[in-house]
Amino acid sequence: MKILEGLYYSKDHEWIKVDEGKAYIGITDYAQKALGEIVYVEMPEIDDELNVGDVFGVIESVKAASDSYTPVSGKVIEINEELEDSPQLLNENPYESWIFVIEMRDKSELENLMSSEEYEEFLKTESH
Repeated sequence: MKILEGLYYSKDHEWIKVDEGKAYIGITDYAQKALGEIVYVEMPEIDDELNVGDVFGVIESVKAASDSYTPVSGKVIEINEELEDSPQLLNENPYESWIFVIEMRDKSELENLMSSEEYEEFLKTESH
């Protein structure tokens, strides 16, 4: 299971990379493996205002469809249009294939997320 250092992780298996107030959001290696072959990604609209815990879209695989939740609040400023035609990129390289970018409203929300080490420990409890 691949977990990258320097990212934040949610209990819903999203990763967050913060760069100058912008948060790139995607799903973790664990999530893409659990879903199986991803065939469709529903993304939020640009300018959507999202709060922590809001459903931002649905990820569909050959096994299931899964709601995906926003780990930080803010305004959607960019979506990864490449995923519309090639959703399998989430399987091939989940940490390079961000889903959307949000302009964060409150950086203190990052304190509620996990570091790579904490996420690794969290996964150990998930598998039992």
